[in-house]
Amino acid sequence: MYKSFFKPFIDFLASFLGLLILSPIFLIVTLGLYLANNGKPFFFQLRPGKDGKIFKIVKFKTMNDKKDAQGHLLPDSLRLTAVGKFVRKTSLDEIPQLLNVIKGDMSLIGPRPLLPEYLPLYNKEQKRRHEVKPGITGWAQVNGRNAISWEEKFNYDVWYVENQSFLLDLKIILRTIKKVFISEGINTAGQATTKPFKG
Repeated sequence: MYKSFFKPFIDFLASFLGLLILSPIFLIVTLGLYLANNGKPFFFQLRPGKDGKIFKIVKFKTMNDKKDAQGHLLPDSLRLTAVGKFVRKTSLDEIPQLLNVIKGDMSLIGPRPLLPEYLPLYNKEQKRRHEVKPGITGWAQVNGRNAISWEEKFNYDVWYVENQSFLLDLKIILRTIKKVFISEGINTAGQATTKPFKG
């Protein structure tokens, strides 16, 4: 009953109220990133959702599009703007995903939606992360986020799929709030973003 009815209802209601409450911050961050990223405050990307169904995720754009002399994008660490660094450190870049939750593509809590090109690389057990909707935060995020290995992340994701409950979701929300305040596990050591998954 929780998974099929109460969780989707809580997702929609909490996301709608969250957007209303956070709307002043949403507008301020949008303006700051609009100026920092030459009029591009948002980042859109295709991601696999429940059962591997592809949807378009929306986040605040924390990196600019600067390129080298050969026309290739500069490393992530060099494209991360000052505003973007603050937005990422405070996890404000996740706010637009509340729109994805309202649309039904995502849940507040679940395995993070990764890149479509990773789909063929998963083993049978890892694929189980797609048995539920992806989330803005999840069990892997409150147990290390980008500071843990891919294998550990997938183990946490599958454990969540098998043990999903209201009390577990509440525990994840409370841990997420704590980690946002202490900015823990945002990046892997020496990197602006985590390393790509290669199977």
